[in-house]
Amino acid sequence: QVQLVESGGGLVQAGGSLRLSCAVSGRIFRINALRWYRQAPGKQRELVAGIISGGNTNYADSVKDRFTISRDNAKNTVYLQMNSLKPEDTAVYYCYAGVLVAYNDFARQFWGQGTQVTVSS
Repeated sequence: QVQLVESGGGLVQAGGSLRLSCAVSGRIFRINALRWYRQAPGKQRELVAGIISGGNTNYADSVKDRFTISRDNAKNTVYLQMNSLKPEDTAVYYCYAGVLVAYNDFARQFWGQGTQVTVSS
């Protein structure tokens, strides 16, 4: 029905940068919130950053001033630019989309498969 495909993860040294992308496709009437979450081994999944359709953003305190979330509504794609990466940023990063599949629908939750980000010290 709706698919999220993430890309851009990988291995980077501390202080480096990565850019994650998440393309949303399928039966889409409107995409409301787009978010990035992450989950490190042995830890709970946590919200990293979010952006709503109007463009307002929010960030976890741990990534403020280092990460930037953006969206391209024409491409139904959300990005996460990650700068000044730290070893503690190592995690699997998941994309989330709140999607209405029809004009009278409610926002349904969809998740990507996750992409690994590893930051070496």
